[in-house]
Amino acid sequence: MRGKDLIVLENVTKVYRMGEVETHALSNVSLRIASGESLAAMGPSGAGKSTFMNILGCLDRPTNGIYLLEGREVSRLSRDELADIRNNKIGFVFQNFNLLPRVTALGNVELPLLYKGVSHKIRKKRAEEVLSSVGLKGKELHTPGRLSGGEQQRVAIARAIINNPSLILADEPTGNLDSKSAAGIMGIFVELNKQGITVILVTHETDIAAYARRKIVFKDGRIVEDTARARIGVLGGGAKL
Repeated sequence: MRGKDLIVLENVTKVYRMGEVETHALSNVSLRIASGESLAAMGPSGAGKSTFMNILGCLDRPTNGIYLLEGREVSRLSRDELADIRNNKIGFVFQNFNLLPRVTALGNVELPLLYKGVSHKIRKKRAEEVLSSVGLKGKELHTPGRLSGGEQQRVAIARAIINNPSLILADEPTGNLDSKSAAGIMGIFVELNKQGITVILVTHETDIAAYARRKIVFKDGRIVEDTARARIGVLGGGAKL
């Protein structure tokens, strides 16, 4: 369900400088994203999608402009404050899964709680719960090498949601998956969005973007299209976000 604004960007610009050369990755981007919304960001390589995602995820700072997350101006916070937001408010899912190869699914999912100093007993219980919620009950002790690509991405999603984030940022989350596995992953995002978590996807794939109720398109660091989608429909076996 849509709520008040979770994210507000006002005239956000990001400039990368190398010597005397300036590259404008984002140029005066203004955008509002409601709590509980689902959004897909598209555009050609170099259009600004990744920079947009990095700023939303507090992995980078805008050169100019304002970024509000849950009403808080985050673009000027300290590194420790930004790290705290990343750990408690945002779940990240990447194309390459970013799992520790020698650590079990359970251990990978526990990591965010380990960093917060949560006791082993509570970590284990919570990790088992979220792994079960993404369809991996019985595979808790499998290392990534014993899991399929789709299963590895499910582990990554479980890790992303273990801290109950209000926002999930997914960068090409189905890019390394076959169509059946991709549909399963998108089905999980659908369910998380139904629970009220805001889901933002970066994707090159129109069929994946079609799961979201809203699509924005970047070109040359600017948003050139912002389209709301109908909520009714089925794609790839899963309801739209």
